[in-house]
Amino acid sequence: MSYEQVMGELKNGTFHPVYFLHGDEPYFIDLVTGYITSHALSEAEKGFNQTILYGGDTGAQQVTETARRYPMMAARQVVVVKEAQEMKDFGDLDVYMKNPLPSTLLVLNYKSADLDKRKKIFKSLEKSAVTMESKKLYDNRVPGWITTFASGRRFGIEPKAAALLAEFLGSDLSRIANELEKLMITLGDKVNTITPAHVEEHIGISKDYNQFELTNALGQKDVLKVNRIVRYFADNPRDHHITPTIASIYYFFSKVLMYHYITDRSRQNVASVLKVIPYFVQEYASAARRYPARKVVDIISLLREYDMRSKGYGGDTTSGGELLRELTFKILHL
Repeated sequence: MSYEQVMGELKNGTFHPVYFLHGDEPYFIDLVTGYITSHALSEAEKGFNQTILYGGDTGAQQVTETARRYPMMAARQVVVVKEAQEMKDFGDLDVYMKNPLPSTLLVLNYKSADLDKRKKIFKSLEKSAVTMESKKLYDNRVPGWITTFASGRRFGIEPKAAALLAEFLGSDLSRIANELEKLMITLGDKVNTITPAHVEEHIGISKDYNQFELTNALGQKDVLKVNRIVRYFADNPRDHHITPTIASIYYFFSKVLMYHYITDRSRQNVASVLKVIPYFVQEYASAARRYPARKVVDIISLLREYDMRSKGYGGDTTSGGELLRELTFKILHL
């Protein structure tokens, strides 16, 4: 089941005997678990009927014995096993899965994408449990998730602000959600839409000096702006290391190259093919007008060369800041 389906059932008051929540994105696993521990029992019932176990400190026998207990003065008991992937004998839970107790709500948090579905335990879980896979979002989907998250809390967010957050915070949804929650509390009811200025002021991400602005300036061939940003990066190497900067430039120009070979250039189709939000399509279209496909191929070759140099290939000891100056100069003057 999807996260939305699982949460839909829970909010309607439908609870199942076993939940197997797995995957490499802990955010959705924690949300489902948090909802169950908050709503499956009343506060008065939790003292005797809610048990939290940790995979590294428990085994299949203890989990099974706990799950087979009957609730005290309640309709059900809740047993949560966090970090279940750390259980050495996780497979031995197969015995319980064949006959789970209806009055127990067992939640297994398995925060790993490494599942051997040929094993008996996982086959049993597929039959006996509500299973939800929580996958990490691809980087290009994070700004859209940020927009949806903000909307769910009745805030708008400008696309550029969402892109800044995604660039700075990466794809760690828990971290992003935490920063957004704090920002929304700070802004209060007086602000309806989060802007790049809000992000800069309250989260500390510069709206003018970041990888997003650098790729945008390169796409526009804005020499002055590129040089200003590169100088800032060179002066702040700890916050703007050359390796992720090269990766960001590569990501941008790989999309520009793809744009050259798209026949249907309607905004929605381009956004779908490039896997970007429609707001940014114009930036790739603009860059494609300034950089023919042949030059984009040359730029990608340059990026590979400078990536290797930045990692010391061939004994290169040139500083990251100087390498970035050279690289951006060549990109702008190819």
